[in-house]
Amino acid sequence: MEGGTGKGTVSWENGMLAPVDRLRSDRADSPTPGLVEGTEPGAGQQSAIFYHARSYEDLTAEAEKEARGTPESDGSEAHNEEEFKVLVGEKTAEESRTKEEDVSSEAWRSHKKHVFVLSEAGKPIYTRYGTEEALSSTMGVMMALVSFVEAEKNVIRSIHADGCKVVFLTKSPLVLVGVSKTGQSDKELQRELQYIYYQIVSLLTLTQLNHIFQHKQNYDLRRLLAGSEYLTDNLLLRLERDPGLLLSAVTCLPLASSARDVVSSSLQAAKATNLVFSILLAGDRLVTLVRKKDQFLHHIDLHLVFNLVGSSSSFREGEGWTPICLPKFNTAGFFHAHISYLEPGSELCLILVSTDREDFFNMSDCKQRFMERLSKRSAFQAMKEALKCQSYSVVQVGIQELRHFLYKSKSSGLYTSPEFPEVYQSDEEQERLMGLYQDLHSCLHHPTRPLRSFYRCSESENLLARVTSGFELYLCFSPLATKALAFSAINKLLKWIRKEEDRLFILSPLTY
Repeated sequence: MEGGTGKGTVSWENGMLAPVDRLRSDRADSPTPGLVEGTEPGAGQQSAIFYHARSYEDLTAEAEKEARGTPESDGSEAHNEEEFKVLVGEKTAEESRTKEEDVSSEAWRSHKKHVFVLSEAGKPIYTRYGTEEALSSTMGVMMALVSFVEAEKNVIRSIHADGCKVVFLTKSPLVLVGVSKTGQSDKELQRELQYIYYQIVSLLTLTQLNHIFQHKQNYDLRRLLAGSEYLTDNLLLRLERDPGLLLSAVTCLPLASSARDVVSSSLQAAKATNLVFSILLAGDRLVTLVRKKDQFLHHIDLHLVFNLVGSSSSFREGEGWTPICLPKFNTAGFFHAHISYLEPGSELCLILVSTDREDFFNMSDCKQRFMERLSKRSAFQAMKEALKCQSYSVVQVGIQELRHFLYKSKSSGLYTSPEFPEVYQSDEEQERLMGLYQDLHSCLHHPTRPLRSFYRCSESENLLARVTSGFELYLCFSPLATKALAFSAINKLLKWIRKEEDRLFILSPLTY
């Protein structure tokens, strides 16, 4: 597979998130200028670690080692009980029903994908369906399998049997297990389990997690996570439906670059001493992100922020203040986030991330200064108008037989895709299409036999995937499309994206 990152020393210039030498080599092959790249800083790290070539790769080994070596917490990192309440949302009737399912019933067995989290002592922590209590013996068997293989100086990765895959991910002090009938590869399932692991770490920090189990190996972690299960439930739904988590990328609200620049500069002007990141979201889409100079946000951390905001309705009731660990930034401690919507009923949500737990009023003041500045500009109305359109139609691209596509710019870490056409309007059809994209992604990113392109025909649609050092592209055509038409569509689509890049991507990121 093409693509890679240099190990040499790099300089950071012009407020870019990507190393300059990386940009010069990648942009030649990329259809869009690469000006934003999410990275995770750490001790001794000299280059970007937002790797695009293998999006499922676990990049946290060093961070976890450092966290384990961190001195014992004085308790200041632990969640304040009142702070944690803001994370607890109301469970829907559907969520309650799945949790109450009889684990011996056919309905429970028929689910296409189960996820289990347990401690290394075999204590149940989380199950997607059913209750942890009813599955305690099952999780004990899972832990016995892990321990048996470890006793032979080996590691259990997966079990394949009767059209079912059981994938294990050991992240001491936790063990995560996925049981799937979806046909996803082991690597794809491991990537999803890693997201669940990061979700748990974001609530507790790895330092606190290790501290707990070092002192009491059979501790019931559900006591600390009580009320937050809906975050993990919603994250699993996102993993099935959100292309961004598959591509390790984020999509932007289509917006004129002049309006986006005004919004970014307004956020930049509303700064404070302890403010690290200012993030403006429009539902599940990014409007802009302004960061403190030399501080970087990884796409996984941003997805966890998306999940936090999208999973709780309590943030709509006023200004929220909640602790959050960004595990790809630092697994050892909490940031504190001021979360609020710009207007009642609006999808525009502002997240201000501070290093100081006592900074609520300063962050509230930052929001007010941002709103005062923005309300005087036409960009605010431009954002409201952009929100009225879900996205853009594939018809605008003007390519015959093209139904849908996903395009990711590797140098920016951003992706774009049109709204689903009529044939994929139902949830079932959208999940089916996502499953097809996941299959293509697995082929392109195979750990031992990666491909540069892959074409597949079926009765329902024809699919083409292409990866270069600069971009990743997945196209879905009607079954009437030919292979020649599909490959000729690549250049046409890239030219269209180049023409629209100012509207579809963030090309001018700012820093404090």
